Amino acid sequence: MMRDIGSSISDAIFENIGRAAGRVQENKPLASDLLESDDAYLVVFDAPGTTASDIQVRYVDDRVEVRIDRFRDFYEGFEMRYPGRGLALDGSVTLPSDAAVDPETAQATLKSNGTLHVRVPKAEAGHDEDAATDVGVETDDSGTDGGAEADADTDVEGEAESADEGEDDDA
Repeated sequence: MMRDIGSSISDAIFENIGRAAGRVQENKPLASDLLESDDAYLVVFDAPGTTASDIQVRYVDDRVEVRIDRFRDFYEGFEMRYPGRGLALDGSVTLPSDAAVDPETAQATLKSNGTLHVRVPKAEAGHDEDAATDVGVETDDSGTDGGAEADADTDVEGEAESADEGEDDDA
């Protein structure tokens, strides 16, 4: 009886610790880098444990915004002791104030190493851009980081693809 009570208390403690850790992770913005070339900006976000269908990318005003709603896998023969990983993660990067970009042609690629590359091409000064633009996310299973050049040939105008769909991306 005392052993059952002790086990129940420890389970409750572990569960609360896990939930707290998940909340901390959800409140911390996604780590990111902003890079610039002659013809585009490249924003690289850390997006481990996600698929393209988990990710929403938007260009709003002068910001690249990312929202990740990931799900936990179920493992046969195991039960969840405590949930410790955040499920809803957000991040944004503000481009320089003088940046003239074309968000309509922006591309987002989820790399196999767990990074999300969002490439926003530069536009001529005075380009009229919408207030908010959704950017589709494609998966790159090539196993390489590839930099901005790998993203340049990827068309993401259509719906997001998931690596689980079994399609080969030879872009």
